[in-house]
Amino acid sequence: MQITRSSITTAKGPAEWFTGDVWIDAVAAAPAPSRVTANLVHFMPGARTHWHSHPLGQTVFVTEGVGLCQRRGGPVEIIRPGDRVLFEAGEEHWHGAAPNRLMVHVAINEGDAEHAVVHWLTPVTDEEYTATPAAG
Repeated sequence: MQITRSSITTAKGPAEWFTGDVWIDAVAAAPAPSRVTANLVHFMPGARTHWHSHPLGQTVFVTEGVGLCQRRGGPVEIIRPGDRVLFEAGEEHWHGAAPNRLMVHVAINEGDAEHAVVHWLTPVTDEEYTATPAAG
């Protein structure tokens, strides 16, 4: 057993990866040989990731607020506290807060053999972001 006392520093999400105000707390990075990380990500209203994918997939667990997510070619989906979203390995997607609500989620990722965790793509357009969400 190992207890790590809190020394988390909240970091601003970079504009190269996010649209809007996003704040990230790196809450877990397991020691080698594990390649699992977990981040608590705070999206202010309207904030979202750019399109991206994960070589080994990603699990998102919503803890607060109302969010939106979409996989490339699929409908925009509404996500709420307690919802878990599994993005398959290599699946292009985005996620973030609804236009008028904040959203907080835990993002759980695993790096591949070269320790790559995410492949960042283009920003989500306003047209893509404001598409009518699927019922949810």
